[in-house]
Amino acid sequence: MVLRTIKLGETDRIVTVLTQGHGKIRAVAKGIRKPGSRFGARLEPTTHVALQCYRGRSDLDIVTQTETIDANRRLREHYGCLTHSVSMLEATDQVAQEREPNPALYRMLVGALRTLAAEPSPLVSAAFFWKLLSLEGFHPLLESCARCGEESGPYTAFDVEEGGVLCEQCGRFGGRRLLPGTIALVQRILGGDLRTALAEIPGPTTTDVERLAVFTLEHHLERRLRSAALL
Repeated sequence: MVLRTIKLGETDRIVTVLTQGHGKIRAVAKGIRKPGSRFGARLEPTTHVALQCYRGRSDLDIVTQTETIDANRRLREHYGCLTHSVSMLEATDQVAQEREPNPALYRMLVGALRTLAAEPSPLVSAAFFWKLLSLEGFHPLLESCARCGEESGPYTAFDVEEGGVLCEQCGRFGGRRLLPGTIALVQRILGGDLRTALAEIPGPTTTDVERLAVFTLEHHLERRLRSAALL
C-alpha cells in the first residue's frame, strides 16, 4: 500500500510503501515524473499495488516493476474520503517500522481503506486509530475508572495519561470531557460491533469519538498528525 511520495531530482520520486511481508520500505521510482512513464499513476498514495524492487546498497530500494491491484480511485475523487484516508496513511507511516513485517497492520490498513471507499463514514478513520492504538499495546481502559477503579459509571472524561475513562468524580479534576454516548460508541468499535457503529448517523457524538481518537493517537505518537487538521 502506497503511503506517501516525495520528489527526488527532476524526474524521480521516493515512494514509501507498507508491504505485507517486509514491513515499511522506501524505494526510488526512476523517471516516474516523465511524460509516458511506465509507472504512471500507479504509485500514488492510497493505491494498492504489487511491487517488485531491487535491493540497493543504501536504505533505498529501486522500483523495477509495479502492477495495480486496486487504484482506490473513489478515495481520491471524494474530498472527505481523501482527507480521512490520508490521515490513516500518515498514522501508519509513523507506526510502521522499516523492514519489520507487521501483517496485522497491513491487513487493517487495506481493510480500512476498502471500507472507507464503500462506506464514506468519518468513523472509519476513527475506528482505525482506536484499533491501531490497541494493536500497538495502548488498548484504552473503558470498563472502569482509570484513576479510582469505579465500575458503575457514568464516565464523563478520558485521561490519556491514565490510559482510560474517568468517572464523574475523578473527571472533575482532569481529563478530556466527553459527550454522553462517546464511550459507548468507542466500546462498540473495539468490542466487535464495528459494522453497526459505522452505521451511526454523523453528529456530535461521532465527531467527539473522532477527535478523541486523534487526540489519544497524537499523545502516544508524541507528535501531531499534520493531516488531522483537514478532518
